[in-house]
Amino acid sequence: MKELELKYGCNPNQKPSKIYMSDGSDLPITVLCGRPGYINFLDAFNGWQLVSELKKATGLPAATSFKHVSPAGAAVGLPLSETLAKIYWVDDLGELSPLASAYARARGADRMSSFGDFIALSDVCDVDTARLIKREVSDGVIAPGYEPEALEILKQKKKGNYNVIQIDPDYVPAALEHKEVYGITFEQGRNELNIDKDFFSNVVTENKELTDAAKMDLAIAMITLKYTQSNSVCYVKDGQAIGIGAGQQSRIHCTRLAGQKADNWWLRQCPKVMALPFKEGIKRADRDNAIDLYIGEEYMDVLADGAWENIFTEKPDVFTREEKRAWLDRLTDVALGSDAFFPFGDNIERAHKSGVKYIAQPGGSVRDDNVIETCNKYGMVMAFTGIRLFHH
Repeated sequence: MKELELKYGCNPNQKPSKIYMSDGSDLPITVLCGRPGYINFLDAFNGWQLVSELKKATGLPAATSFKHVSPAGAAVGLPLSETLAKIYWVDDLGELSPLASAYARARGADRMSSFGDFIALSDVCDVDTARLIKREVSDGVIAPGYEPEALEILKQKKKGNYNVIQIDPDYVPAALEHKEVYGITFEQGRNELNIDKDFFSNVVTENKELTDAAKMDLAIAMITLKYTQSNSVCYVKDGQAIGIGAGQQSRIHCTRLAGQKADNWWLRQCPKVMALPFKEGIKRADRDNAIDLYIGEEYMDVLADGAWENIFTEKPDVFTREEKRAWLDRLTDVALGSDAFFPFGDNIERAHKSGVKYIAQPGGSVRDDNVIETCNKYGMVMAFTGIRLFHH
């Protein structure tokens, strides 16, 4: 297939629209089901690059959940704890395959943002993963292949209109890439930077104990940032992104946004939140929305008289600020990556509140000494990579 006509571009008024290879060669993808759109393909191709690099860096199956050309979550296929299985709403599915576990983690980290996502999988989609995808609200999936039964499961989704894309895993893009803005063509070399454990060898803090697990989490953070709209910051814990702050003009706002998402991920695991008395028949998305409100500052939106009765069997107690802070103080050993240098120590102060111990960033700020000093105050380990990872 030389080219594929699309329904429209980013918006319905942007026509005509298509994807094609500028050299006239065949596209490296096959659409097995559905009719993917312009933004679907942007998410699919960025997501595919991300999971391919995660698999290469860790040796584990990887998955990502993309929304609006940035990942809402990314993870590798480590087993799920009982708690994670419950807060990701997959505890009824039994033991999951590594690939399905990767997607459960990627989807589960920020379920609010992942609603209506586009999925990328590093490995052939198996039945476990297809069953998980089938029950979530999602726009489509890209993978290097599909088990026959898995493909049949996915084809039943959205009344047969779910977008399923197969990509050639051996496809290698040209070294130079181009895009047009306002009729003007931009050209640059592809970002072929290889991120592995040696990427974090330049540790600049007093504490230099960078464990293998921390190196893996930092690699996940930096690879995720490589495909996240800049400015961007990513918090990672135990093989999965738990908070991604994308597209902010200020680095501290990235750090705060991602940190709040990481906090929410951890607050959802608090026994008080896990014990919320939901009424029978409440859908997963509605439970996600209710939990997000309950753990946030707008908790009265679900606890006010006339509101809680629609969601809960009995009125829950307020989750107080003091209770939340006490629970957040139990979150430890979080890794944090930044796509460009931290200009001030305030980013480190904010990261500390979300349990960050390990940090990777390019370095190069005129205030590097202040940033290092703030890390030393909290016993953090920070590596300077010397490499910026902007993505637009």
